[in-house]
Amino acid sequence: MSKPGIFLRKAVIGDLPAIVAIERESFVDPWTEEAFLQALECWAETFFVAVACGEVAGFIVGGIEDTGEAVYGHICNFAVAERFRHRGIGAMLVQSTERLFAVDLAEGVQLEVRVSNIYAQAFYRRHDYQPVFTIAGYYSNGEDAIVMMKWFF
Repeated sequence: MSKPGIFLRKAVIGDLPAIVAIERESFVDPWTEEAFLQALECWAETFFVAVACGEVAGFIVGGIEDTGEAVYGHICNFAVAERFRHRGIGAMLVQSTERLFAVDLAEGVQLEVRVSNIYAQAFYRRHDYQPVFTIAGYYSNGEDAIVMMKWFF
């Protein structure tokens, strides 16, 4: 899936400054550059950037998790730069990552979202994610997280 002038590719080390900048404008407790570097080392196959107008417009970090009973994808971090939002870039990133998880035989995808982030929750609901439970005090400021899941079958 692509849109004119927008494409997805695997993230590379040179993308980290742009990713960190997007992270800082998007979250109150942003990941550090070191955290993204570790993610790039661990999940290079499922760490993508969206490029628009020649610059990094968004990113998604995910990985496959095997509990021994189930295999599922986990979206660990995802954001689109404010000036590029509402152009379908977020949907491109999420759907492409979901397809990779499905190819790896994941049964579904899990993610965490702040209880207060109603816009993100609405986005995920539009993409067939459902809230499954809440984790009390998940975030560094003590805010709860809603775990949302999308099943592939």
